[in-house]
Order: sequence, then C-alpha cells, then structure tokens
Amino acid sequence: MKREHKAEMKARARNVVLKVAYDGTAYHGFQRQTPPVVAVQNILEEKLAVVFGDSIELAAAGRTDAGVHAYGQVVNFFTNGRIPTDRIVRAVNSLLPSDIAIQAAGEADFDFSARHSAKSKTYIYRLQQGGVPNPMTARYAWYIRRPLDLTAMREALNMILGTHDFTSFRASGGAPMSPVRTMYDVSLTEIAGGQLECRIHGSGFLYHMVRNIIGTLANVGLGYITPEGFKEILEAKDRQKASATAPACGLFLAEVDYGESFHF
Repeated sequence: MKREHKAEMKARARNVVLKVAYDGTAYHGFQRQTPPVVAVQNILEEKLAVVFGDSIELAAAGRTDAGVHAYGQVVNFFTNGRIPTDRIVRAVNSLLPSDIAIQAAGEADFDFSARHSAKSKTYIYRLQQGGVPNPMTARYAWYIRRPLDLTAMREALNMILGTHDFTSFRASGGAPMSPVRTMYDVSLTEIAGGQLECRIHGSGFLYHMVRNIIGTLANVGLGYITPEGFKEILEAKDRQKASATAPACGLFLAEVDYGESFHF
C-alpha cells in the first residue's frame, strides 16, 4: 500500500484479508512492478478492482522474489465494495490466471495489517535428489545430483534454533532492520520422489535469508562444510563466509501466523 494513499484507503468501509497461493515461476516476484514487468501483485490488484469496483492497493505479509512460490501468502486491502465475504473466493478466482488462486477470505479490524500484524512465518524449501533431473519438479525444487548427508544437514540446521544475529545469511539490498531473529522450529524430511523438504518457522526473515541458509546447508550435505563449520559461519556475522544463495524455485511461503489478531 502506498504511504501517501494510506489515509484515503483507511477511510473505506471494509478491511478485507485474503490467503493467496501462487506459482511464482512466471512472475517478477510478488511486489507490484511497472509494466511491462508483471508481478503477482499487479495481477491481483487488477482482478480485485473488477470484483470490488474500487481501486485496490494491497499490503502483503511477504514480498517474495521472482520465481518464489506461496501456499499461504496473506494480503489485506481497504474497500467500499459490497460483495459478501463468502462469495469473494469464487468471484476472484473466476478472473485469475491458473497459477494464482485465492484460498480463503475474511474481514479484519481496521488496525490489522498483513505485513505488520504477523507474529511468525513458515517457509518451506524443497531439494530434488537423483542421478538425473526430474523435469516434473524443476519449477519447484533445487536439483542436486549427488546424495546429501541428511544427518549432518539436520545437525547444522538445528543450530539456527533460538535467537541469533543472522547477518551471515542476509543479502545486501534489503530494507534496513535488525538482523536478530528467533527460529522456533526447523525440520528436514524426505518426501516422495527423492525430494527433501526443509521447513523453517521463525519470528521473521531477512532478505534472502532462507535461501542463503539453504545454500550453505546444501554444502554441509555435500561434505564441503561440517556442522561445526556451519555454526562458525552463523556466529561470524559475515555474509562472505556463507555459501551462494540457493535458487528461488525451491522456496515457498507456507504460512503466516497472526496469533489472536486474525485467523481465517
């Protein structure tokens, strides 16, 4: 939502909240872009304007990058549109392309913000193992040919639990903010078809933080970095110590939690 329009938007009658899923492959991230570049937000605002009969400016829980996907992105917007909440999902989905879909809709108090009211987020990152690439997962997982040492990776991953300074996994170019974050839960599991799924639940995430963690974690699995070395990288607070950023295709914004302030 543009800051200069905030007062105008908040004067409207409703604060509508949506849960959105999308395949990010064809889009230049979530955040609105200047045409001809197209982001998920451009598409959503265009179609929502038709349904609600209003100009629409979305606030989002996370500004996912180009190629990143979502199961549970959350957005909110202010509108005078009168369409009942229980009709929003079907009405908007009838206009959206097949790679974007509204999962749920609700209304919130006027002080609710999809971005600022979030208590925690969960991201998933998927890796595809195998002797040859799997074209059916190429858009949704990072292909690594060599077998990975899952025991070492899990040992390293557990080291990010708790509260830490994540400067070592922070990319340049993000908004200025404290690098200290709390990770509540992490897991690395084997799923069907030779895939691995890494799930990270935390209070918040820095720019490219998950992908930088995964890039370094993969090198633990490949034997280039020990679990102790991973810990040293975390504690160094130096991005140059960590590995290259993992590809966007394996990353999903899975869930955003708002505590008692909102739920669908």
